[in-house]
Amino acid sequence: MVKSLSSVAIVFANITKEYGQLRALDDVSFEVKKGEIFGFIGPNGAGKTTTIRILTTLLTPSSGEAKVLGYDLRKDSDEIRRRIGYVQQQPSTEFFMTVKENLDTYGRLWGVEKEERRKRAEFLAEKFGLNKILNKGAVELSIGERRRLQVAREFMHDMKLLFLDEPSTGLDPIVKRTLLDFIKERAKSDGVTVFFTTHIMSEAEYLCDRIAIIDKGKIVACGSVEELRRKFHSETVLVLTVEGKDEKVIRLLESVREVDAVLDDGTSIRIFTNDPYSQTPRILSILLKEGYHVTEMRVREPTLEDVFVQAIKKGGS
Repeated sequence: MVKSLSSVAIVFANITKEYGQLRALDDVSFEVKKGEIFGFIGPNGAGKTTTIRILTTLLTPSSGEAKVLGYDLRKDSDEIRRRIGYVQQQPSTEFFMTVKENLDTYGRLWGVEKEERRKRAEFLAEKFGLNKILNKGAVELSIGERRRLQVAREFMHDMKLLFLDEPSTGLDPIVKRTLLDFIKERAKSDGVTVFFTTHIMSEAEYLCDRIAIIDKGKIVACGSVEELRRKFHSETVLVLTVEGKDEKVIRLLESVREVDAVLDDGTSIRIFTNDPYSQTPRILSILLKEGYHVTEMRVREPTLEDVFVQAIKKGGS
């Protein structure tokens, strides 16, 4: 039974979505609190967009129950749509309108008064670097400019819950950081709940209060970054650069008893262990004995990407 709590924005309970023989979501459950920025991350094809399309009432689940802002997903789709914003992964602008007309039309569709539309359009154009192209047709814009317009347009109206599906795709680093900071600001000042999907781990780590990791249609982990680090024993990471590195090096490192995981990112090797300082002499001795030369070695805090890779590799076990 789906519970309805005043402090909960989303309840997703035992949701399954099937497309013929393909099960895109497999008994997925999670909750999102009101006012939090909730990250939903996973590999391509993991089920992120299917989940967001169900929550925005564009898809109906095969089984399970869900509530969005207290409204039943199956019965109250119109009520849900009135209260949410949604930046889709796919481009969605009115190509034969100017940037200014896109912003104004979107505000008008949501019932925003004329003077307020003007103020919001000016503010958003400045915020997202659109002020110099306001009279330019959307069809003439670059991919990055269209993406900026698509994101800015969504903030022309007020919402209780904002869905962002890979919103930073095509944005340059400066505009990307502007977007992330603006989302943080809206969540803090207006109490907007944000459901945020991305494949860029640094974005999720910077922005999100809690994060769910999905893989092959199943949730493999959920919590704050610190909670996920503890769950996957990612307290420290030993980073090595090994001259003449090959597959044998990875096998040797994986054989060390206190090593939880070894990942090769092409340039360096990441070794996950709770006590890298005591393991370093043993690791160096093993590699030296086999004729390998370590050219660089350092210890650092694990990133969300480190945790993510471990979560996918271990399947949440």
